[in-house]
Amino acid sequence: MSGRGGDAVHPFARIGAPLLVGALALALWQIVVSEYDVPSYIVPSPVAVMHALVEDRILLFNSLGVTLGIALTALAVSIVLGVLVALLFVRSRWIELSLFPYAVLLQVTPIIAIAPLIIIWVKNTWLALVLCAVVVAIFPIISNTTLGLRSVDPALLNLFRICRASRSQILFRLRIPGSLPYFFGGLRIASGLSLIGAVVAEFVAGTGGQGAGLAYQILLAGIQLNIPRLFAALLLITLSGVALFALTVWVSRLSLARWHESEISPSD
Repeated sequence: MSGRGGDAVHPFARIGAPLLVGALALALWQIVVSEYDVPSYIVPSPVAVMHALVEDRILLFNSLGVTLGIALTALAVSIVLGVLVALLFVRSRWIELSLFPYAVLLQVTPIIAIAPLIIIWVKNTWLALVLCAVVVAIFPIISNTTLGLRSVDPALLNLFRICRASRSQILFRLRIPGSLPYFFGGLRIASGLSLIGAVVAEFVAGTGGQGAGLAYQILLAGIQLNIPRLFAALLLITLSGVALFALTVWVSRLSLARWHESEISPSD
């Protein structure tokens, strides 16, 4: 007899299974590189990458702090502006019809094409990098939150209207709580896009020195054929993206676990 409990997955499997696959992939990578004596300037072994990560940890982690600072600032700005724009769209259908196509246009335009213009127009380099990341990250917040604010239960909406609830009461007591799962879905996407936008913007800007991010370290390592350091920088970017995604998942569960079916455990 099947039920909801039959689909439950042990918590260890959620973490252990991916870690096992990763460990096997790393072991196979190490064996192939060692067996065929592949030069490190072509493909470094995992041991060489970890050695570079430890040896250059101060340089790499300082650069990681710069990149994460840009990404997190862009994500925060995207959340504030995206939610405000979504509220404006829900307030007026005419405003949504007039402005939403431009949000789509901004999303489909490659950031690599407009980043040089933003960097030229904005004199402050850090602000220009943040703005580039915002351009990449804001659309999922706008689209998902707008969809969530409009996807209210018609029966509940009619009930609120029968009870003569004001527009602000409908917004704060019905639309906003009902839109939270959609918002957090957009936030998960935007968290990764903000990091991608920050890295791409750093590539375009090519800023060096003490305030350089990981993108500059990747460029410099490629020029110097220091491929282990390049892989180490890529590893830090990847792990940072995973950490940001995990953080948004945790915040989503913390906010929705007590009342929304999307986060309620089958055993509850």
